[in-house]
Amino acid sequence: MSRLRLKEVHPRLTATIVDLLEGDPLAGTVEDLPYFGVCACTQACRNLLTSPPGSASPRSLPLLLAGTEVIGLSLDPTGTAITDIEVLDPAFYG
Repeated sequence: MSRLRLKEVHPRLTATIVDLLEGDPLAGTVEDLPYFGVCACTQACRNLLTSPPGSASPRSLPLLLAGTEVIGLSLDPTGTAITDIEVLDPAFYG
């Protein structure tokens, strides 16, 4: 059984992330990100998981629009894979 992809659940958000990454090598990985649902670590956490729960590391990449962080990407320890996404502006959900 194939896993649901982030782009199938949140197509506008996926396109926005690719645009905001502006040529970063991570941009090429976004279209194929799996979707593991919303993080359940606390009731307040709304991060979207693109790796199994517990995969995030302290490494992160803020995505800025007009100088303001609108999306936060958590990365794996190598910085080459997005493990979860924090959407700071709900307008990006579409």
